[in-house]
Amino acid sequence: MDEHEFYCLHSDLCKTLANEKRQMILGALRDGERSVSEIQAATGIPQATLSQHLAILRSRGVVRTRRAGNHVYYDIINPKIIQAFDLITEVMQETIELRRGTVEGIPGE
Repeated sequence: MDEHEFYCLHSDLCKTLANEKRQMILGALRDGERSVSEIQAATGIPQATLSQHLAILRSRGVVRTRRAGNHVYYDIINPKIIQAFDLITEVMQETIELRRGTVEGIPGE
């Protein structure tokens, strides 16, 4: 794989994760496998919308499924996705704190 192809794949993964509903789904799956109905209850995402986003996550290799009877269970394939998600969250929190400090530190504001 050449460098260009690598960055294209990297970009595709970032685009996949750059959706608030898919981030909510990952949050619901962070502690392990859940059924579709459990994910729906945890996120409040309507069933049809949830199915679309789960299909995208599955096609991009982020989640996998396991069928048990009439139930389909999803889990995150690589736990490093959650580690990356948590690092981005930390960066965002630090950025917000920095902005607050900058705004609060301006005289006359």
